[in-house]
Amino acid sequence: MNTTMEAPVESGNGTEVEAHSLIENLFSLAGKTAVVVGGGGVLAGEMAMGLAGAGANIVIADLNEDQAKRHAEAILGLGRKSLACQADVSRKADVQRILEATLEKFGGVDILLNAAGINSGTPFFEIEEAEWERIIAVDLRSIFLACQVFGKAMIEAGKGGSIINISSASSGPPLSKVFTYSVAKGGVNQITQFLAREFAPYRIRVNAILPGFFPAEQNRKLLTEERTASIMKHTPMGRYGAPFELIGAAVYLASDKASSFVTGSLVRVDGGFAAMTI
Repeated sequence: MNTTMEAPVESGNGTEVEAHSLIENLFSLAGKTAVVVGGGGVLAGEMAMGLAGAGANIVIADLNEDQAKRHAEAILGLGRKSLACQADVSRKADVQRILEATLEKFGGVDILLNAAGINSGTPFFEIEEAEWERIIAVDLRSIFLACQVFGKAMIEAGKGGSIINISSASSGPPLSKVFTYSVAKGGVNQITQFLAREFAPYRIRVNAILPGFFPAEQNRKLLTEERTASIMKHTPMGRYGAPFELIGAAVYLASDKASSFVTGSLVRVDGGFAAMTI
């Protein structure tokens, strides 16, 4: 008896329609509200556009008001609602203000993407306390505060949600020349996995994206010719990432259908950087 199973023959474009419906159902963020902390930056702005493209309304929070407004206007161009908030997200009062503005305009929050970040290549023995404290404040404390403020609001709303923290390939093992940044990003991983456990009973998933090397303003000065050669040697795909290549991971982790059983994960988007040894 022949037990080989074959795909049914579809007339017209039925299979294509079914596939499209499946993808749309899995990844649609229609009706969702996403807050993108640090959304005025190049990478965060690209992910914000991706979330909007999947149907979400977007709140862009950034220290740079002009950049926040520029990205918010671009999202309006996609036919989504948006809001720009100028804020220093290393201060709890400012993070609370972002939440209040979000609730006033959209009535709730479903997705939090924490992407605020700064960097420095100062040699270890030359790092001043003020530099250390500022990088820790922006790269680590901002995530702690946003998860605390928005996480509480999500729990009280009782609808579940998704928190996505932007970590880094530098979070472990740490990269050379970016000591404070690496320490902060290691902390981001710990926050992510700790809160994944704590928030799971409330149907709030907490995950992190670990980008590899994506040239942006915060790291461009560090990407010297010598360092670029070293990075390429250690990256199997042999190139830098492009900002749009972070969108897929962001939309996947934001979707309460596509990633409904995913929490506490550290999702690498690094061209194989972490897989390279010798």
